[in-house]
Amino acid sequence: MSPVLNKRLCAGLITGILMLSASGFAPVVAQEIPNDFTAIVRQKIPAVVAITTRQIIQDQTTLNDFFGPFGGPGPVQPQLREALGSGFVISPEGYIVTNNHVVADATEIHVVFSDKETSPAQLVGRDPGTDIAVLKVDPRPNMMTTAWGDSDAVQPGAWTIAIGSPFGLGGSVTVGVLSARSRDIQAGPYDDFLQTDASINRGNSGGPLFNARGEVIGVNSAIVSPSGGSIGIGFAIPSRTARSIVDQLIRTGRIERGFIGVRLQEVTPSIAEALGVTGSNGALVASVEPGSPAEKAGIQAGDVITRFNGKDIRSVHDLTLAVASQKPGTKTTLTRNRGGSQQEIALTVGQRDDEEVQSGAVPKQETADARLGLSLSPIPDEARQQLGLQPGTTGVFVQEVAPNGLAGQNGLRPGDVIVSANNRNVTQPSDVQEEWAKSRQQNKPILFRIDRQGESLFVAVAMPKS
Repeated sequence: MSPVLNKRLCAGLITGILMLSASGFAPVVAQEIPNDFTAIVRQKIPAVVAITTRQIIQDQTTLNDFFGPFGGPGPVQPQLREALGSGFVISPEGYIVTNNHVVADATEIHVVFSDKETSPAQLVGRDPGTDIAVLKVDPRPNMMTTAWGDSDAVQPGAWTIAIGSPFGLGGSVTVGVLSARSRDIQAGPYDDFLQTDASINRGNSGGPLFNARGEVIGVNSAIVSPSGGSIGIGFAIPSRTARSIVDQLIRTGRIERGFIGVRLQEVTPSIAEALGVTGSNGALVASVEPGSPAEKAGIQAGDVITRFNGKDIRSVHDLTLAVASQKPGTKTTLTRNRGGSQQEIALTVGQRDDEEVQSGAVPKQETADARLGLSLSPIPDEARQQLGLQPGTTGVFVQEVAPNGLAGQNGLRPGDVIVSANNRNVTQPSDVQEEWAKSRQQNKPILFRIDRQGESLFVAVAMPKS
């Protein structure tokens, strides 16, 4: 594995260096490069914790359930599953930030501090959409805390420091640089990750990503890895997003996201030409939900939204993030392109009632666990013939499949129609959510029967073994 840092660049003060530019030599602004990060690490490690969780599975099915010691049915034995993650303290009152996927479905949560003391933790709230959760422990004397930094101010090439408990090794420190910003890795509708090459491994989830001033600029959440270990591509939820979610969870225990009620698709060059619009930037309105803020504002199918709340919209993802960041009730403006004519219109942002199922600008329905990696919707009537469906076929349409999600790894594709889940006929995305939740509780694969261009097949999707 390549080193994360070139150590020859880590020492001393760089001054007076000249860089060759288009017009000749130009002086580089002198900037201090620290000899090491010991002072920051010494100060921040006491505020970083390991998180252990337990989940009791009451009705896991085994062969003993069917054949007892004398050939009869045997009793169902509760099963215990344990998981490990990281987190960090943000206030003297004992509030701790971590990932939703670290604590989801846990029946017990404990926090292990750097001095090896363990405390039980209470779940304050969690947000599957951004993979953020907040815990609370009883305050400790002189409890060390972290401070939020500005993730919008950090630029690629800046130092990043990750501290956490990879593979249970508490207090592990890795250092790298910010590789990129605003990464969409298809993990959820609100992807806007910081990418870093600081080593992040299993168990680092929920831990802090610091800048060179020791401020938290991100919450470590995901990696790209064919083997399960670090290859220098890690992702953190930016502090701009995390801080807003954390504040809402502490204040109200729930999340409010903006909603305008449109179904969107990308603008391709051929669609742009057909609509009479210039370029392929913007988000095309495929349909408008009746009674939604968009309908009240006069938005129609075929409109291309090019600006929202003063910001340019280049893609569906841009608009999803922009709308979700607005507080319900906010009065704002958007610019639509209809037939080549731009028009700015006023709109009041609303909130979707079933926020955890549908959220943001796009009313597509996400599964309850982002690790499944499916975006689902009812079957579009206009697509039935193209999908090769027999008359009367019911099911749920697979809109998108995350490349690194469990469903994609097990063979599901966009355009598939899920007919049943665990032998239960499904007609709406919430049916799939319910069966996926049951399968996770029982620690067994979910069995899908799908219709793919008129052919029926089964696909089993299992959670990876802890």
